[in-house]
Amino acid sequence: SRWQHALDRPDVRQRPEPGTWSPLEYTAHIHDVFVLFHHRLALLLSQDDPVFEDWNQDAAAIEGRYAELDPADLAERITTAGERIALGFDALTTDQLNRSGRRSDGVAFTVAGLGKYLLHEVVHHLHDIEA
Repeated sequence: SRWQHALDRPDVRQRPEPGTWSPLEYTAHIHDVFVLFHHRLALLLSQDDPVFEDWNQDAAAIEGRYAELDPADLAERITTAGERIALGFDALTTDQLNRSGRRSDGVAFTVAGLGKYLLHEVVHHLHDIEA
């Protein structure tokens, strides 16, 4: 609901300063994080020690044209993506939490660590737009 609120703001497209994303852009980023992490969770659960493809968030913002998105459409998409990743984590068993994989730069992640990183992204960017 806090992301929905961000998309309802009259200044949804306004950047607070150059180089800082607007509420619309931050919300689009979190949508893409939900989709990316759902994919990475699936890899962790289905493969032994998968290597995650690189993801450049700044390139994704340009390619995804975050600043031009329709807030109402994004509101539906972020809700769907958020529910999907939440269900993925809700379905985990204790034995699955330590399954691991790596980013292409060698940084290792467990399923539990991926979940913590996801929560960090959501909370951090909510703070950015609500500040």
